[in-house]
Formats: sequence, structure tokens, C-alpha cells
Amino acid sequence: MAPRPKTRDRIIEASLALFNAQGERNVTTNHIAAHLGISPGNLYYHFPNKQAIVAELFGQYESRVDQFLRLPPAREIQVQDKALYLEALLDAMWHYRFLHRDLEGLLDANRELAQRYQVFAARCLQHAQAIYRGFVAAGILVMDDAQIEALALNAWIILTSWVRFIGTVSAGADQLDQVQLRRGIYQVLALERGLVTADARAAVQALEQQYFVPINQVFRIR
Repeated sequence: MAPRPKTRDRIIEASLALFNAQGERNVTTNHIAAHLGISPGNLYYHFPNKQAIVAELFGQYESRVDQFLRLPPAREIQVQDKALYLEALLDAMWHYRFLHRDLEGLLDANRELAQRYQVFAARCLQHAQAIYRGFVAAGILVMDDAQIEALALNAWIILTSWVRFIGTVSAGADQLDQVQLRRGIYQVLALERGLVTADARAAVQALEQQYFVPINQVFRIR
């Protein structure tokens, strides 16, 4: 029989589920404690306040993104890597979706978290530019430095807004399904269309077709 998770881990897991389902601002430490069947004092033993729980969850999200937003270490980058990066990013953003649903409010309420996020976002953009330079070096895209910078920023804006957008058009959905995920990836691929080399065009078009979803399938009106 597997050992029961430690109380600290249970608090983190329950907080993430409640924040994602109800929104961070609607969940108090008392709600979390009641959900777990523990006393508020037991929760405060592990976390002095809700901001500390949010900071812990942000650290998990940050670490997860940092692990995969890198160039392949032992081979040249390939067209299919586009999908791998985008799927991993959207999956991480959905898993910690409360961060993106009310990001401005979270950062306004916590100056330390705001500083951490600024550093994290800047680092992600640096890694994204390095990845795009890898696609240029591999003969997949043709861009100069200014275009690489602009494309990395535009892709980041789409990706960090996509989960929030899905939440507005799919009321009641508790997971990002394959249809919605595929369209989010397609949106980023569409940004790159005019920058693809002739040699890579067929492979990139095949990838676009793989992820294209008609917009009426993305909207889930209930």
C-alpha cells in the first residue's frame, strides 16, 4: 500500500485544484483546510498565508517550463519539435491555469511574485529566441534578429492568453481537450507561415494540417 502523501504536499495539490476550479481570489486558506479536513492551524504550520502557497505553485510551474524550453542538446532541431514545444507549453499553462486566468491580480497582490514572473517571462523569451535561431540554423525558417525577437514575443502573447481565451468560450470545461489544444498550436504555427523555407514548406504545411481545427469546434457554447 502506498504511503499517504505528506500534509504539505496535500495542501499544494488541493490548493491547485481549488484555484483552478474556482479562481484563486475565491479560495481562502480556510476553504483549503476544510477541503482537506485539517485545521487552519495545521495549514499555517506549513504555509504562513495563501501567498506562500501561490508562490510554491508558481515555482513548480516555472521549473516545469524551464525543463523543456531548451534546444535539443545532442541533435539539430527539427520541424516536429515545433509541436513538442507548443504542446508542452500549453499543457503546463493549463495545469497551472489559475496563474494565467488572473495573472495581473496575482502580481499586483504580491510584489515578490511579480518580480519573479518578470524574470521568468524574460528568460522564456530568451529561450524562445534561441529556439527560433535554431530553426533558422537548421534551414527551417528564414528570419533576422528583429524578426526572431518579434516572433518570440507574439508567440508568448498567444500562448499565455490561450488558456484564458478557452476559459471564456468553453464555460464549465475542466480540461483543455485535444481540439482546443490543437487550435492553440495552429495559431502559433500560422505566425510563422511567411518565414518557412522552401525546403521545409511541405513538412510545416503537414504540421499545420495536423493541428488545424475549424473555429466553430473551438467554441463550446453551453
